[in-house]
Amino acid sequence: MNYDTIKVRAQGQVCYLQLNRPEAGNTINDRLVEECSHALAQCEESSSVIVLEGMDGIFCTGADFKGIHAKLTVGEPLDNRPEPLYALWQKLATGPFITIAHVRGKANAGGVGFAAACDIVLADEKAEFSLSELLFGLFPACVLPFLIRRTGFQKAHYMTLTTKPIPVQEAHAWGIVDGYGPDSEMLLRRHLLRLKKLPKPAIAHYKTYMNELRGILTTSKPLALAANEKIFADPRNLEKIYRYVEKGQFPWEDE
Repeated sequence: MNYDTIKVRAQGQVCYLQLNRPEAGNTINDRLVEECSHALAQCEESSSVIVLEGMDGIFCTGADFKGIHAKLTVGEPLDNRPEPLYALWQKLATGPFITIAHVRGKANAGGVGFAAACDIVLADEKAEFSLSELLFGLFPACVLPFLIRRTGFQKAHYMTLTTKPIPVQEAHAWGIVDGYGPDSEMLLRRHLLRLKKLPKPAIAHYKTYMNELRGILTTSKPLALAANEKIFADPRNLEKIYRYVEKGQFPWEDE
């Protein structure tokens, strides 16, 4: 299948899935979620390892504010259905394959969700992680269940409240990142050398067991979806997004 927002290539048991929206800062829209979900379904039978990558310098910067702005400009209603994105992250977290997020550069908001959903996160020395949602009256409702699995409650809470970028060294200490270095490509290759030796049935059974052992993703889903729908339906929050895209004006700046 030809994709518009991602690039997919297979090398033996490894499927490389690259988020590829350079014109939009590698942000998340409905098409990207749909195509990622399709690619994962295609890889499910044949691949034992999925490598999720962004662009060099930008992993993923969260929701597509420009797309939201375009719809608000013409009065088109927003199709605010967070379930497909949550389901995609849940598949990365629980599917019958090992998922590796290869983060080079910036991961913000939903980009943190993509990384946190993966089994392993590898990064370069320029990687940074941030949750900017509260600046716009939003909060990372769907990201938090995945992030809390990695960092625990308080560090995810702190990231949400401060909205400040966390450098890779701190992200590693907090458990967001499992390994990092100046040559993240080499780091990835070293991991793949071992991971490719694992039998796929054993990976699938293990992932099922771990999901049952730590059921936060399943139990948190209804609450996360309801909260996400509510904050993106608030016209005050949409106005902040509109002004940011239209005028480059941050919500705390005077009109």
